[in-house]
Amino acid sequence: MSSNSNPSQSSPSSSLSSPSSNKIDQSKLEEFIMKAVGDMASSLGAMMIILGDRLGLYKAMAKSGPVTSEELASKTNTAERYIREWLASQAAAGYITYNPKEKSFFLPAENAMVLANEDSPTFMLGSYQILRSVFKDEDKFVDIFKSGKGLRWGDHHHDLFEGTAKFFKPNYMSNLIPSWIPSLDGIQEKLKQGAKVADIGCGYGVSTIIMAKEYPNSKFYGFDNHEVSIEAAKKLAKKEGISDRVEFDVVSANDSIGNDFDLVAFFDCLHDMADPVGALKFAKQSMKNNGVCMIIEPMANDRIEDNLNLIGKIYYAASSIICVPNSLADEGIALGAQAGEKKTRDVVETAGFTKFRRATETPFNIVYEVKI
Repeated sequence: MSSNSNPSQSSPSSSLSSPSSNKIDQSKLEEFIMKAVGDMASSLGAMMIILGDRLGLYKAMAKSGPVTSEELASKTNTAERYIREWLASQAAAGYITYNPKEKSFFLPAENAMVLANEDSPTFMLGSYQILRSVFKDEDKFVDIFKSGKGLRWGDHHHDLFEGTAKFFKPNYMSNLIPSWIPSLDGIQEKLKQGAKVADIGCGYGVSTIIMAKEYPNSKFYGFDNHEVSIEAAKKLAKKEGISDRVEFDVVSANDSIGNDFDLVAFFDCLHDMADPVGALKFAKQSMKNNGVCMIIEPMANDRIEDNLNLIGKIYYAASSIICVPNSLADEGIALGAQAGEKKTRDVVETAGFTKFRRATETPFNIVYEVKI
């Protein structure tokens, strides 16, 4: 009798047994297996989402209403057999709906806001471009985990840079003007009248440009040490027609940017820096005496056990391969994306600021107001 015909192997629970099975809670084991299977499904699904974005499938579905695989393939100049399988995968994932009678697929308007509309405050596909970069850099991550060395931002796959800008843009569009700026003491009125603003670690300049478009009487300066990002920011400012009130420059920690800024901002970048204390000292000397420093950081509690949730799952993972390596590349203190308020306050006070408060927050970010 072959092993495949053994009746004892026909039961899922018996197939999970082991010599130490009397010490294993089978229900907990099976529950965890299903959790791991769910993560595997999500990981494979990420590639389906990336394909949907790159091939314009979501955008085509958002415009067309219910479509068959033949119709979608025709609209996107793709191969029907692959599109048929892709549509089924998306229906199984709950991203689109399927009408078996008509054999058609439909992208609901709510889902289109997340998957197809780049101007939507809930657009999420930038995060999948980040994921694409992450898997392309796998060998680099293995190396730094073994060696303890760092990995600079600019040494990642280039998809990370654009993906990060696309990922943060909806969040900044939703919160920066309506909530974050008004939460700062007196800054909104200054910006309306005419102020000078520094956006340190500006990347592609998304945050800088959002502010510049809203406050035409003010002047905005974006600074970053990543030349590729600064070039992209300049192109974006020109495209938006606001080059007259926005300037972008490559700046290192030792370069002077002046000392007359009304607002100095750090958008989701202070924890990435090798020397956040030095960066804040740099900001402090660049501000007017009555100026404000705005620090936007990822939502985090001070204790690990209080961050063991969905947000923590995302941020700790990103921190492991993006944030901490960037700091360690220059032998930094590696705050990490889940530093929390206490560590952030310690860094701020060590830099010489005397006033620190949590100005506002969202499910994903904390906004700190800091003054001299």
